[in-house]
Amino acid sequence: MANKIKIATASLCGCFGCHMSLLDIDERLIDLVKLVEFDRSPFTDIKTIGDCDIGIIEGGVANAENVEVLREFRKQCKTLVAIGACAIDGGIPALRNGFTLKECLQESYVDGIGIDNPMIPSDPELPLLLNKVQPIQEVVKVDYFVPGCPPSADTIWTFLTELIEGKPISFTYGQIRYD
Repeated sequence: MANKIKIATASLCGCFGCHMSLLDIDERLIDLVKLVEFDRSPFTDIKTIGDCDIGIIEGGVANAENVEVLREFRKQCKTLVAIGACAIDGGIPALRNGFTLKECLQESYVDGIGIDNPMIPSDPELPLLLNKVQPIQEVVKVDYFVPGCPPSADTIWTFLTELIEGKPISFTYGQIRYD
């Protein structure tokens, strides 16, 4: 495995849909594992990250733990890839950016419909929420962006195989058209 490209993946604030699209490359996963070794990833259940060639991050940056994970990935990965709308522009989680954090917490935990025990969580074990959800390039340098919500399995396959082979990344119109 020493000559294989090492890939790590992580999900920050998002729905995990980009990882699901990665799984949707189906039997091509067998071809992919012939070329790469997965480090930290849901495929391996490895919780820490070693030195990697490619780091793939989905999700926006919404809390202190997201910042920590993202900075560690950037430090450990030669190439960092933002995959999906949440990583690229904050996606659906960034809809809260039109409100203050206090307003969001008040609506979610105190004033919301069906709230029986109104109390904003304050457990020190919970990651500290940031005032705004940020795209990852506002926290670290990003080398590549793969758009979509989520990007299709074919888009991810094209991206990974061309990157691994050292080719220029070239998507068909259908792979980046969203309607």
